[in-house]
Amino acid sequence: MSLQIIPIHLKNDIQPKDDLTHQLLSSSKTRLENGDVLIISQKVISKHEGRVINLESVIPSELSIGIASAYDKDPKLVEVILSESERIVRMEHGVIIVQTKHGFICANAGIDESNVEDGYATLLPKDSDESAQKIRKQIVQQTGKKIAVLISDTFGRPFRMGQTDHAIGISGMDAILHYEGTPDTFGKILRVTATAVSDELCSAAELVMGKTKKCPAAIIKNFEFKENIGNIQDIIRAKDEDLFR
Repeated sequence: MSLQIIPIHLKNDIQPKDDLTHQLLSSSKTRLENGDVLIISQKVISKHEGRVINLESVIPSELSIGIASAYDKDPKLVEVILSESERIVRMEHGVIIVQTKHGFICANAGIDESNVEDGYATLLPKDSDESAQKIRKQIVQQTGKKIAVLISDTFGRPFRMGQTDHAIGISGMDAILHYEGTPDTFGKILRVTATAVSDELCSAAELVMGKTKKCPAAIIKNFEFKENIGNIQDIIRAKDEDLFR
């Protein structure tokens, strides 16, 4: 069977007090079945969990002011970026690439001023795995359907132009599909092939979710996976295996 990707539109912007799971399930196109994968954008999770900051309330440090001056950025925004970062990887051409406290390598620590009120910015969820697990548990309780849940966000890529969506939280499946030890079509045993299926599913879902369609989620049907707890740390390359760090 062919993969199906079904967008889920929400009428209203999500607030912390809202029942996000109920709103996702009550959408007219939500028809969950066993084995479905539910992709939810980071932005709606961050809004639901109150990970939104008023930049006017931020007091920038001297370091933030200096970086902002050198790279033509808002010092308040730079202060928030630094507070959400483990280390700065690179600063060039007005871009600040960091390693977040989650271990992600991304621009501006994933902090985003789009699709939010002027003067505000969203931060990444504190624990996207936990966010995915909570929603998956609520869906199982309310529908009885065994599904997987992925939290997605848009990242840039080294050596390639453009951005793609990546998984930053996972529940109900593994982040990576390992082929090591299995034969290819010519009978050769694969040794290193591991497919980042969680990232691929998030990128596929983004094709229907978009950035301007008020579509913060999508359902992927007919993708075969083994039910598992899942952990996003499984997809982050270890420091001793990273040739570029």
